[in-house]
Amino acid sequence: MTEDRFETRLSLASRRPVKSHGYVNPKLVRGSTVLYPSCAARREIGKRRLEQEEIYGLYGSETHFALENVVAEIEGGTHCQIVSSGLAAITVPLLAWLKAGDHMLVPDSVYGPTRRFCDSVLARYGVATTYYDPLIAEDRLAALMRPQTTAIFSESPGSHTFEVQDVPMLARVAHAHGAKLFMDNTWGIRTFQPFRHGVDVSIQALTKYVGGHSDIVLGAITVATDEDWAWLRAGALDLGQYASPDDCWLALRGARTLTVRLAEQERAALAVATWLADRPEVLRVLHPALPSCPGHEFWKRDFTGACGLFGVVFQPEHDYDAVCAMADALRLFGIGASWGGYESLALPTTNTITRTEGTGRFGGEMLRLQIGLEHTDDLIADLEQGLAVLRGQARTTCASPPCMAGELQDGFSPDGTA
Repeated sequence: MTEDRFETRLSLASRRPVKSHGYVNPKLVRGSTVLYPSCAARREIGKRRLEQEEIYGLYGSETHFALENVVAEIEGGTHCQIVSSGLAAITVPLLAWLKAGDHMLVPDSVYGPTRRFCDSVLARYGVATTYYDPLIAEDRLAALMRPQTTAIFSESPGSHTFEVQDVPMLARVAHAHGAKLFMDNTWGIRTFQPFRHGVDVSIQALTKYVGGHSDIVLGAITVATDEDWAWLRAGALDLGQYASPDDCWLALRGARTLTVRLAEQERAALAVATWLADRPEVLRVLHPALPSCPGHEFWKRDFTGACGLFGVVFQPEHDYDAVCAMADALRLFGIGASWGGYESLALPTTNTITRTEGTGRFGGEMLRLQIGLEHTDDLIADLEQGLAVLRGQARTTCASPPCMAGELQDGFSPDGTA
């Protein structure tokens, strides 16, 4: 018998057999204390803390385990650890793996809070970080490796500026030097299979597309070997990481419709991005599925699709205030952080992210768009009237060069979120 296709497996994952009776969905289980029939039974089950056993609330319940199994199915891994947020999904495996004296390579395009964690917490613990161009060549990356380099971090596409990385090349360099490859794969949920391309640890903000309804904060860390699972699980427990079972149950509900939501948002986002690419106000569209996006060739080679998040770079005569005026004028696009929900969002990104290696320069101010489930024609009409506002505020002369997309002005993102 042939294996069920992904959509079918996602529908069935962590559910009781279809022919059995009872409720369709796994139960929502809240609790801290677990009782045992005897002291001997408690000692015995305590030996299995790396397994999906209900030992104590911190170790998880059947609600947590059901979601972990679903995410492992989506990511193509063997084990998954649910944690309290997307940022925790980044920090927990790094804290579990790295030690004082280690060195890590991180792309210059990385999510702002990841950079802040490296420059503050990891630095205080004696872990050194070097930032590299996300489109770096293999020989240059290899030259950055040190005897103390134990990890390469990847985020593909990059936060805000959407550089698509050559992940198989990163894996080759990492493994040739005995290092692990960590990847924030949130943008590539379902469309990028990390373990097929050499990733050791895949990170997801379940807040985004798995939740899908902008009502939870949750993260997941997935691995593909028993060895990696042993240190990850132990590290998460040692750090006291726990996720709300209510949020886990909501994420399970969201996961069942992931493929249909993602397909619609991919279609709509590509339609909007293509329309914007032909507008005279736009210098460049940073959508990985378009040739105008840096690293598009790697997206074409390694991804099976896209999601609803991309960036727009405006012509130099449109300054930051004009982009903000456009965002303020939009009727259907909210102004807010996060993405992957059913609603569309618009977020000016200049002044919110840091670059230290000279990357992310695209010649104009930038707006990040999250395309939701509204009708595509209505979104385009809204953007059209927003562009009219942008044009009305265009500079007649360019007294100074435009700020690079993502250039740091105030030292940190105003809200510290994605």
